[in-house]
Amino acid sequence: MDSRYLRAFVAVADNGGISAAAHALGYAQSSVSAQLKRLEADLGVSVLVRAGTGAVLTEAGARLLPYARESLELEERMRRAARGDRTRLRIGAQESLAHAWMPEVLAALEYGAGGPDSGADIELTVAPREALERAFGAGELDLVFEYDNGSRAAGPSAVVGHDRTLLVTAPGHPLAHEDRVTPDQLLRYDFLVAERGCTSEMLVDRFGRDMLAGAQQTLLQGSMAALLRLLGHGHDITVLPQLTVARELGEGELVELRPAEPLRPVSIVARWHPRLGPAERTVHALLALARRADPLPEATQAAQATQEAHRARTAHAS
Repeated sequence: MDSRYLRAFVAVADNGGISAAAHALGYAQSSVSAQLKRLEADLGVSVLVRAGTGAVLTEAGARLLPYARESLELEERMRRAARGDRTRLRIGAQESLAHAWMPEVLAALEYGAGGPDSGADIELTVAPREALERAFGAGELDLVFEYDNGSRAAGPSAVVGHDRTLLVTAPGHPLAHEDRVTPDQLLRYDFLVAERGCTSEMLVDRFGRDMLAGAQQTLLQGSMAALLRLLGHGHDITVLPQLTVARELGEGELVELRPAEPLRPVSIVARWHPRLGPAERTVHALLALARRADPLPEATQAAQATQEAHRARTAHAS
């Protein structure tokens, strides 16, 4: 199957219409239409429904899309291999991790700490969890780093580190100078979250469930940076990983509240696609470097000890 047909199909899916796809590809609209007709003729099914203002995928087209992306990515890898170019690895990371942790990991890889033949041309996408998972599921990312939200991941995954979970607020907050804060005190105030599914909301839901049952959440439609600025000037509270607020805490823009019962650490999880060819060496090198840069190594060691004890008990029982 001609890859030009697949590229036209993916462009229409990404841009919402044939005209927009033609503009993105630099083709005439008639050329894109012809390529789509040839694709449908090859497959024997319709993959798009043309509308006056765009085009939408049929059920067959929706089933085809992830395979089309995978095929185009494989073609790109083959071209790189034939030319002797470095492999490409498309990484996604949540904003919290990308700004305060990923630079150290990626710099170590670039300087050769991952070992021979582990270098790659890295494309880093920084986005909220929902966007990362959509891109990863569509085959647009090879590897993603996220804070663990408790859901089971399909495909290869690994815990590569842990981070402290903190309650933070502005220095002028009424609770800012308390030695310890109780659930009753916390529930008098709103908890600020950046958006649905973001790290702050996930942590309130997962790690503050017992302490913060019934907490009122104020939703801010914006980035993590906007949340931190608003938090520093208001009377709200939020729950975030330490990496996210390390600079603000160090400069006194935010303060940490100390709950009567400390919150549990949050894991940093990597997920990747199988069958990445030469890029798999880079993936495993990055996983090793990420573990080496673990923000909270004692939590990882404790988790590993628990897992080893569980395996030992299981082996003894059998």
